[in-house]
Amino acid sequence: MEMLNHVLLAFIISSIAFAILVPAQLDQSGFVSLDCGLPEDSNYTEATTGIDYVSDAAYVETGVAKSVLPEFQTGMQRQMWHVRSFPEGDRNCYNLTLTKGDQYLIVASFMYGNYDGLNEVPQCDLHLGPNLWGTVTLQNASTAITMDIIHVLQANHLHVCLVNTGNGIPFISALEFRLLKNTTYRTQTGSLELFTRYDVGSTTGSTFRFEEDAYDRIWWPYERNDWTQISTSSTVGSEDDKYQPPSLAMRTAGTPVNVSHSLDFFIDSSSVPNAQFYLFMHFAEVEKLLANESRAFNISYNGKHWYGPLSPAYLSSTTLYTQSALTGGQYQFSIYKTADSTHPPILNAIEIYMVKEFLQSETIQKEVEAISNIKSIYGLKRNWQGDPCAPQAYSWEGLNCSYDGYNSPTIISLNLSSSGLTGEIPPYIANLTQLQHLDLSNNSLTGAVPEFLSHLQSLTLLNLKDNKLNGTVPAGLIERSKNGLLLSVEGNSNLCASLSCKKKKKKKTVVVPIAASVASFAVLVIAFATLWRLKRRKPPLGPNMDDEYQNSAPSPEPKNRQFTFSEVQRMTNNFERILGKGGFGTVFHGYLDDTQVAVKMLSHSSVQGNRQFQAEVELLLRVHHRNLTSLIGYCKEGTNMGLIYEYMAKGNLAEHLSDRSNSILSWEGRLQTVLEAAQGLEYLHNGCQPSIIHRDMKCTNILLNENLQAKLADFGLSKTFPVEGGTHVSASIAGTPGYLDPEYYTSNRLTKKSDVYSFGIVVLEIITGRPVISEINNERTHISHWVSSMLSRGDIKNIVDPRLQGDFDVNSVWKAVEVAMTCVSPSSTRRPTMTQVVVDLNQCLSTKRARTMRGHENESQDSIGMMTKNFGTKLSPLPR
Repeated sequence: MEMLNHVLLAFIISSIAFAILVPAQLDQSGFVSLDCGLPEDSNYTEATTGIDYVSDAAYVETGVAKSVLPEFQTGMQRQMWHVRSFPEGDRNCYNLTLTKGDQYLIVASFMYGNYDGLNEVPQCDLHLGPNLWGTVTLQNASTAITMDIIHVLQANHLHVCLVNTGNGIPFISALEFRLLKNTTYRTQTGSLELFTRYDVGSTTGSTFRFEEDAYDRIWWPYERNDWTQISTSSTVGSEDDKYQPPSLAMRTAGTPVNVSHSLDFFIDSSSVPNAQFYLFMHFAEVEKLLANESRAFNISYNGKHWYGPLSPAYLSSTTLYTQSALTGGQYQFSIYKTADSTHPPILNAIEIYMVKEFLQSETIQKEVEAISNIKSIYGLKRNWQGDPCAPQAYSWEGLNCSYDGYNSPTIISLNLSSSGLTGEIPPYIANLTQLQHLDLSNNSLTGAVPEFLSHLQSLTLLNLKDNKLNGTVPAGLIERSKNGLLLSVEGNSNLCASLSCKKKKKKKTVVVPIAASVASFAVLVIAFATLWRLKRRKPPLGPNMDDEYQNSAPSPEPKNRQFTFSEVQRMTNNFERILGKGGFGTVFHGYLDDTQVAVKMLSHSSVQGNRQFQAEVELLLRVHHRNLTSLIGYCKEGTNMGLIYEYMAKGNLAEHLSDRSNSILSWEGRLQTVLEAAQGLEYLHNGCQPSIIHRDMKCTNILLNENLQAKLADFGLSKTFPVEGGTHVSASIAGTPGYLDPEYYTSNRLTKKSDVYSFGIVVLEIITGRPVISEINNERTHISHWVSSMLSRGDIKNIVDPRLQGDFDVNSVWKAVEVAMTCVSPSSTRRPTMTQVVVDLNQCLSTKRARTMRGHENESQDSIGMMTKNFGTKLSPLPR
C-alpha cells in the first residue's frame, strides 16, 4: 500500500512553464489574478496558461515593487518575475471587495529570487482576514511555492495580510482568486487547505492548471509501479458533476497491474498529526465495455465498507466525497472490484484537503465600513490595514475594541486627536454604535457638532476641544453631560455649549471654559485609568478557560438572595398564576418589587438532598451568560424548595413552533434562536468550573424574552461534573423521550455529548416544525429517522417547515441539517463539541444573511441533483 504524501507545493510554477502555449478561451469572469510587484496599471496574458494578470497596486496601499534577478526568471511563469516586499509595518494587507457568502479557491505564490541582492531567504506569516493561514517557508532563493485554500467569505471584503515575524522582510509574488460554486467542497466547519491533488494514471507526467481546468486547480501526476494506466482520447465530462474535474485528468485512470488486486493507498499525516481531512475521488469509465463486460467496485476505509458498489458511467464523471472530516490518524483506503465485475477497479483523480479552522471573528461589517470611510475621508496615513480589531495584537492604532470570545469584535474607542483632520465630523461615526470614547481634539474640524453624536447610547467621553467647530452643541449632548457624559468642547471660539445661546457672549465665554476645564481634567483621569487597566489586562485565554466568559453578561449585585416560603407566597400572590408545568415542578408568575419573575417550585419527587441542593444553587448563582436565564434567588424551607428566575415574556421556543402559534418564526429568526441556545449550552460545558451537563435540552427549555433573545432554562436542575477533568455523571433518567442520548440506555452515563445529541434534535425541530415523535402509517417515527428518509431521496425542500412557505435559503438549510444530523449520530464519538456547533451555526446564519443581501437571486434554482455521492453515516444528508 502506497501513501499519499503532503505535496510540498514547490517547483510547480516552473514545471507548468514548459506546457504548450495556449490562447485564453475559457471565461475568466470569476478570476482575480494579481501579479504582485508588477508596475501600476500594467497587465498581460501569461503565455503558458492564457491567464490574464494585472498589477496588484490597486489592491494594496503599502509595499515596494521589486523584480527577481534574471537568472531566477528563466523557465518561470511571468507572474513569478516580480515581488512586492513590505519593509515597513508589522502587518501589510491586500483588500479585495468581493461578495459575502461566495466561495473562492485562493492561491498565494512565493519565490524570493534574491530580489534584494542579500541572498537571505526570509520567513513570514500569511493571514486570511484576522486568522493565521500559514507560515511561508522557502528552502532557497530559487524555491517557488504556492499555498492553496478554499474559503467561504464572511464579509463583503477580504484581507490577505503578510505579517512580519522578525525573520526577514515579508514579500509575495502572486495572489489569485477563483470563484467556485457554493454547492461544492462543503464542510461541516472551517475552510479547506490543500493537502494534495493528483491526476491518477497521468500519461504526460507533468502538472497542469487553467485552461485545462476551468477552476484553475493545479494537478500533479500520480504514477505507481503496481498500477497501470488506461486512457481514452475522447472528452470526459458531466453537466451533473458540479466539481467539473478536468477532462485531461479524467481521460486517464489508474488500475491495478494484477487485475485481481485492489487499488490500495493511505494518507500520510505524519507531518500534520492532528489534521482532519476531506477526500474527493473522481471516477469515469474510459473504456467502452461490451454487453457482457462490467466494471463495479466497492471502497473500504480502514478495513470497513465505506461506499459501493459503484459502476462509473462511460465518459461521464462522478465525484464521491466525505460528508464529514476524517479523523483519528489512520487513513487506509482500498478500492476493490465486486465478485461479478469482469474488470478491475479504477481511479481517475483524487483531491485531499485539510480542515483549517478560522475561529477569530472579523469586526462587525458595518463598523469596518464606517471606519474605512472615515480613513478615506480624512486621508489618514496611519498603518490602518486589515481588520480594525482582529487579531487583537494587530488592532489599529487609536482604536480599542471589545472582545467577548463569541461575537464579532466591536469598536468602543476612537482616538484621532492631533491627526490633522479637516472638514466636518463625518456621519459614518454614527455607525460605530458601541462607541464609548471619541477623541477628535486638536484638529481643524469645521461645521456644526452633529446631532447623531447624542444618539450614541454607549458614549461616555466626547473630546472635541481645540477645533474650529461652530453653532450650538446639540441639546441631547448637553443634557447627557449632566448625567455622566464627559464632554469637552473648549477651544472652539464659535461654538456655544449652553442650552440658552441668546445670553451675552461674555457670559457664555465664562461658562464654557469652566465646564470644559473640569471635563478636561476628568478626561485625563479617565484616560490614565484606562491606560492603567489596559496595561494590567492579561492575554486572552483559551476556549475552555473561565476568563473568556467573564464579560458574557453583567454580574449580579452581591447580596443575599435566599427567600422564605412566605416571601415566595407574597411574590406569587399565593401561587395565583401558573406559567407552566414540567418534570421538575410548576412555574408561577410573580413580582419581586416591580420586576416580573418566574418562580419554579420543585416537586417533592425532584428535590435533591438539602446539602446538594444548597451547593448547586450557590454554584448557579455564580453562573452568568446572556443566553442563560438568570437565577435571581431561591427558597429552601423544609420541603418547600424553589428557584426564582428572570421572567421571559415571549414564552418558550416550542410554543413558537407549534401549529397553534399566531405568528410564524422566520427562518432567520429560527437560526438566530438556535445559535443563541447553542452559545448558552456551550458556556455550560466550557465556561463553567466545574462543567455543567444540562440533561434535559429541548425546545420547551429554550425561553425567549421580549426581544426574542433565546435563553436556556432548567439548567439549574442539571448535574455538574463531580471532579475537575471528569467527563460524565451517572444519574437517574432526567431527559425527555426522543431527546435522550441513545447511548445512555446502555451506559447509564450522561456526558456533554449527550447534550449535543439533544441539541441536534432541537435543530431538527426548528428546521421541520415537526414533533420529535410522530405517527406515520400507524407507526411512531422519530424525527431523525424521518429526516434521514427524506434525505435519502435528496428531498431537502420538503424537510423544511411548510409554514415558512418556501421563504428560506436552501444553502443555509443544508448547513443546518448537516449540523443537526452530525449531532444526532448514534455514536457519541462522531458528534461535535458545542464549540464546533456554535461555529457551524454562525456560518449557517452568515450564509443565510449573505443570500438575503443578494436578493435571493439564485435561491430557487439551487440544484438538488445526483451529480455526486457522499459518505457518512446513514443519517448524513445526501448531495446538493
